[in-house]
Amino acid sequence: MSERPALSRPPLRSLFAIRDYRVLWIAALCMIIAQQIRFIAIPQWFLDQTGAESFTEVAIIGAVQLPIQALAVLYGCVLADRFDRRWLMAVGNTLVLAILLLVAAAATVDVLEFWMAWVALGALGGLATFVQPARATITPRVVPSRYLSTAVTLDTSTQMSGWILGGLIVTALAIGLDAVGMLWVAAGFSAVSAFMPTLIRTTARAVTTQQSTLRMVIEGARYVVRHPILPGLFILDWGITVISYYREILPLLATGLFMAGVGAAGALGTVNAVGSACGMLLALFLVNYRAKGIMVLAASAFYAALLFALGAAPWLWVGMIVIAMLGAADAVTVAVRQVTVHLTTPDEMRGRAFSVMVLMAQTANNIGIIWVGFWGEEIGVDNTYFLGGAIGLGATLLIGLLWRSISRYRAPDHAPDSLGS
Repeated sequence: MSERPALSRPPLRSLFAIRDYRVLWIAALCMIIAQQIRFIAIPQWFLDQTGAESFTEVAIIGAVQLPIQALAVLYGCVLADRFDRRWLMAVGNTLVLAILLLVAAAATVDVLEFWMAWVALGALGGLATFVQPARATITPRVVPSRYLSTAVTLDTSTQMSGWILGGLIVTALAIGLDAVGMLWVAAGFSAVSAFMPTLIRTTARAVTTQQSTLRMVIEGARYVVRHPILPGLFILDWGITVISYYREILPLLATGLFMAGVGAAGALGTVNAVGSACGMLLALFLVNYRAKGIMVLAASAFYAALLFALGAAPWLWVGMIVIAMLGAADAVTVAVRQVTVHLTTPDEMRGRAFSVMVLMAQTANNIGIIWVGFWGEEIGVDNTYFLGGAIGLGATLLIGLLWRSISRYRAPDHAPDSLGS
């Protein structure tokens, strides 16, 4: 019986010494920066057009993206397990670039209509979801298996870094540029994210049998349902996110809670990402802590409790502190979910297993946009988050009691055979 490599926490320079990982990291960072900028710019454009008097147009974003992202992730997961993931990432990001250029050009010449923006948002959301399984499943192909847990955690921290930089860029640009100008900047970062994956040398095509798309989707769903821990983790994340989602509607929070504009939205995005990065550092520090399920439950309960503080925040600086802490708690749960998927799933199933996680997350995000937009209009944004905190604490307790496999789960203390290089 061969000895399996122990999971270690290598110096980050060991990962960045790998050329293909450096290229992938740059591509992912630019992709997230572009996404963070457009998360703020397009909703802010809606609020600018309505005089910040109605949240309805922002809430419609979730309704538009929901069916498109659900379909995109199903095909994205199958293609990630069938084709070379480098090229899927490059093609998806190229299409994002084209859409951003069209939207920015239309807004610049003042011909952009609401329906055009909603169509663009639906397409952008679908492409982002489509690319995620491919992007996430490249990492195990370019790093040694003994570094996988650290690399996956670093991947997630890269996302946080992109949010930080994107928020800082929005805050800086708010001085001289409006939402339209920010879209042009987002397009520039998208151009880099579209080109970089083509420079990766390591093949990222999974070894899998040629099956029909429907059969592969069903096979992936069956694998996740039968998994001892993934369903509980995904359901917990879904419930918490639905009643609290804020990342894609920061302009709504800035207006509804603090009567502020796009600069405040950028600041909220920045501190949220800083908090997320701190959460990633904590997850990285605890990478060898095996009780991953307990970590998720504790972080989820803390997250839900913070929603009360967000709703009660009297000033912007207080809200920034709470948003940062929310980002930290969320980052811990994200890291645990992603590491668990990678460590417990064979390569030929990773795209589909990861896509179920993405599908649950994106569905929750979009329903969360609708939830916050609707209740923010009806009872106020502050009361919406009070309600979310109560539901979130109850849901965490209920799932922890009914789904005991979460608290009982212990991550393996070695890299599984299926991850061998």
